[in-house]
Amino acid sequence: MKKLFYLISSILLISILLSSCDNSSKKSENTYTLASLKGPSSIGLLPLIDSINNVENPSLEITIPPEPLQVRKMMLEGTADFAILPSTTAALLYNKGLDYQLIAIPIWGTLSLCGTDESINDWSDLKNKKVYLMAKGMTPDVLFRYLLKENDLQPYEDVELDYRFPTHIDLANAVIAGRADMAVLSEPYLSLALLKNNNLKRIFDLGDKWYELKEIPIAETALLCKKELLENNPEFVEKLLKIYSKSTDWVNDNLEESASMAVKYGIVPDSVAALNSIPHSNLKLRLTKDVKDLVKQYLNVFYEMDSVIIGGKMPDEEFYQ
Repeated sequence: MKKLFYLISSILLISILLSSCDNSSKKSENTYTLASLKGPSSIGLLPLIDSINNVENPSLEITIPPEPLQVRKMMLEGTADFAILPSTTAALLYNKGLDYQLIAIPIWGTLSLCGTDESINDWSDLKNKKVYLMAKGMTPDVLFRYLLKENDLQPYEDVELDYRFPTHIDLANAVIAGRADMAVLSEPYLSLALLKNNNLKRIFDLGDKWYELKEIPIAETALLCKKELLENNPEFVEKLLKIYSKSTDWVNDNLEESASMAVKYGIVPDSVAALNSIPHSNLKLRLTKDVKDLVKQYLNVFYEMDSVIIGGKMPDEEFYQ
């Protein structure tokens, strides 16, 4: 299996990374930066990350901030040529005038409701219960409130929502410590919490519940590219998309090796948690042109719930590459 991995890594290397042939120690002027997220997005990139770390002067750098706000900051500064972040944030930044386009959806739902209450088996069981969420107005919050309403439960009235833990990490730590007995968590934080709190269980997957309503998957995470790069070097963008797709497929097919690499590169602190999280992360790169309608349906839910979340309007056609 390891031999297969390095064979694939070599293919990835040849097709994109060795395009920078300067043998000096200086960074190539043609090096591009991809800002990913510390979670499933970066797990899907593991073979590429490993390849980059084994060559001098690669034509791509991958940086992995822990929170989407840091990726957003890089986009605002123009230091990210490619960026991975929630699709809602992608729409917001586009509507605020950032010159990036959506080129693919790499993640199709990572959120689950978890808790220690054995009596919770369906939406109706949540009435008069408290659920902890990170960051009011962010994807987990709005998606969960939408699903509550679609299942005849009024947020804040029928179900108490608590936002005292503002980040994924804060909320996961609270769940592990027993300070939040029911919460909406994303992978891999949920798998980490399940590993450390034996009383915790996955109640239901929000992606599954969304699919029951919409009969489409959740277009949760976006891959963006600077419009200038798309215009000036479309060949590089095309290569990267092919590599990301192959990389993600390899991760899905090689769970144990991928889990070990996730720990090696500091994406997940525990290999068992990483191993358990990958099947629940819905890793599959799909090009925008093939899933545009799915993205529009997803963003429209947020637009109708609170249009401010995506910048006050639906993105126009120029958003979709």
